[in-house]
Amino acid sequence: MESRLQKKYKTEVVPALKERLGLRNVMQAPKLTKVVINVGYGRFVKETALIDVIDGTLKAISGQKPVHNKSRKSISNFKIREGMNIGASVTLRGKKMYDFVDKLISITLPRVRDFRGLSRKSFDQRGNYCVGFKEHNAFPEVKIESMDKLHGLEVVIGASAKSKEAGMALLEQLGFPFKTNEKE
Repeated sequence: MESRLQKKYKTEVVPALKERLGLRNVMQAPKLTKVVINVGYGRFVKETALIDVIDGTLKAISGQKPVHNKSRKSISNFKIREGMNIGASVTLRGKKMYDFVDKLISITLPRVRDFRGLSRKSFDQRGNYCVGFKEHNAFPEVKIESMDKLHGLEVVIGASAKSKEAGMALLEQLGFPFKTNEKE
């Protein structure tokens, strides 16, 4: 069964992108490939109880068990040893990806405090988009009474676009609320 955003992509977004980008074939239209949700432990590296809470939050937000990111080398100034867990990430693809992006657009972003639109400057040259959240409590799965300390997270939306403009066109057609008056 397709998600709401998948249906919108096939029926509305692909024809609009085909016209806007001057594509001859629907298979040339850019599409979402993956979504990566990443949390760096930062100052919580030594506190295993908080790391378990962060992992639980990430699991609730994404619906998948997070993978731990380990440090590659020791850095004494940050009190990090080689092989220590320094973060967690989840990669979403397929239906879970579309469900997450739909929830991000329609529920999470409107709940962000002082939200005035997404920046257009966060695209890379291949059309991928990165957005960071200072507080994880904007997500509806997070229970406010279970939070001791707030932590941030970042969401990277991977697209099959060939350029920055094609990736921007894809996300605009999907309904991402970008700032209107921002210059490149």
